[in-house]
Amino acid sequence: MTNWTRGQGQPPKSNAITDVACPFCGLVCDDLELARDETGIKVTKNGCEKAIAGFERNVDGAKPQVAGRDVDLGVAIQTATELIRKAALPLYGGLGTDVDGIRAVMALADKSGGVVDHALSEGQYRNFRVLQTRGWIMTTLTETRNRADFFIVVGSDIQKLHPRFFERIVTVEQSLLSETPPKRTVVFIGRGLDQSAVTGPRIGDVITLPCDVDRVGEVVAALAAEIRGAPLAQETVAGVPLADIKALAERCRAASYPVFVWAPPSLAFPNADLVVSTVSDLVKDLNVSGRAAGLALGGNEGAISAGAVSSWQSGYPLRVSFASGKPDYDFLRYAIPRMLANGEGDLLLWLASFTPDLGPPATKIPTIVLGTPGLKLASPPAVFIPIGTPGADHAGRIIRVDNVVSLPLKNLGRSNLPKASDVLGAIELAL
Repeated sequence: MTNWTRGQGQPPKSNAITDVACPFCGLVCDDLELARDETGIKVTKNGCEKAIAGFERNVDGAKPQVAGRDVDLGVAIQTATELIRKAALPLYGGLGTDVDGIRAVMALADKSGGVVDHALSEGQYRNFRVLQTRGWIMTTLTETRNRADFFIVVGSDIQKLHPRFFERIVTVEQSLLSETPPKRTVVFIGRGLDQSAVTGPRIGDVITLPCDVDRVGEVVAALAAEIRGAPLAQETVAGVPLADIKALAERCRAASYPVFVWAPPSLAFPNADLVVSTVSDLVKDLNVSGRAAGLALGGNEGAISAGAVSSWQSGYPLRVSFASGKPDYDFLRYAIPRMLANGEGDLLLWLASFTPDLGPPATKIPTIVLGTPGLKLASPPAVFIPIGTPGADHAGRIIRVDNVVSLPLKNLGRSNLPKASDVLGAIELAL
């Protein structure tokens, strides 16, 4: 009989908990301070709205269920195992978990001949397709924090997706490289992007080139043409005066280290990967005579960990099928949303351990859900197993959005909910 524990690492005994890494967005800020009282965990310092919502949620009382009825955990695991054993093509989606959880998903998909795809991978593929076909020059959060003097935010509401990005990376007053770092210019390409956090003594000019988000690519293309010395013969581009685009090109050339920042989830319009491609080519052009880089954000719900572990384990990024007995990669064919829409696959296992927002899609095929308590469900799944959140209910490890650092997550002892990797491992063992 499996001994269900809170995972590796003992929960801290002190009421005050420092240097906590937050798993609720891709930045994985690791400077949070928390406290524990009779009502649970409270974020006391350096937390954003995502951290507060994630750590302070009440997850007590959730029970495993089969067809909407409470059952023992062993019964739920046995039922899930039987469903997977009978499935001809199981689909493993959501994938909102840590490194250990993704490893376990990959092993289970391999053994059962299934398909793996993260819920947010459509956004990630706006990056993957460019990386695979053209390559790029990218930077990291740390290098950006210490070296960049010019930021160009491309059509992305960074403050909504990553509330502490500007605080942690852009508006910081100190630098490892200088006691008196220069002021920074921040440019927003797009209309309605939240600029409220771009304040403080480190910030110089804040510039906006307002255009509709689905026309950001036109402005970026015009900027690239100016930098290449092939200016357009028109007065405006997507409603932005060409003179403003010319001025931005001059600022890019004059900057010591311009960084172009975008978040793929914000570029939710047809052919958005062309915007990423244009930015990547523009960065390459700037590097001919200077230095510039790109910085792609996103990575919420463990998406960066999922893509990285899939690459380690299978040799391919997400959207991998093991139906043939070996890894088979196709970013169109093995997109789970497309497969569900076309009646492909006969079982969905959905994994979401971080936030209640990553609920499974509505589908007619049987669904097994390993989810955080309170997960949004359109209807009761065939099996529901409540699981713990890495970094709150058990220890774990997660990969930061820039894909260069993996950070340990503490066991804060919030609940006794099992780890996703333990549940998935038990299912794999029983198959």
